[in-house]
Amino acid sequence: MIRRLITSLLFTSAVFVAGYWFGSGSTPVHAQTGNRVFELRTYHTPEGKLDNLLTRFRDHTIEIFNRHGMTSIGYWIPTDEPLKGKTLIYVLAHPSREAAKANWAAFRNDPEWKKVAAASEANGKIVEKVDSVFMEPADFSAIK
Repeated sequence: MIRRLITSLLFTSAVFVAGYWFGSGSTPVHAQTGNRVFELRTYHTPEGKLDNLLTRFRDHTIEIFNRHGMTSIGYWIPTDEPLKGKTLIYVLAHPSREAAKANWAAFRNDPEWKKVAAASEANGKIVEKVDSVFMEPADFSAIK
């Protein structure tokens, strides 16, 4: 009985020491102070220009978003009329609404973005209209 107690105490002490030893050098985990804000964006393109817009996103835009703190959640192309073939819908995440404003300002002023936008529109505009809706997750949302 005493032998089992001593063994148990030694094992528990070893686990505690190992946890302390190996855990002391790790980065602390901080609780998230608030939910991110999500932005639902819908791009409407002129007839025949959706492929140009998709190419611009695939080859340039998403990488530039990443540099400016914009997290891509997903991108969709509608399959039903009247949006089919001329619409791109996507969701971005930002740490806050204020961060979103700053992210977009930095994005719009990015020299690479200006160059990419001008080159992609050399043969005419590829976006007719952009709709933007800011959203916050519901308390039961799987994504926050």
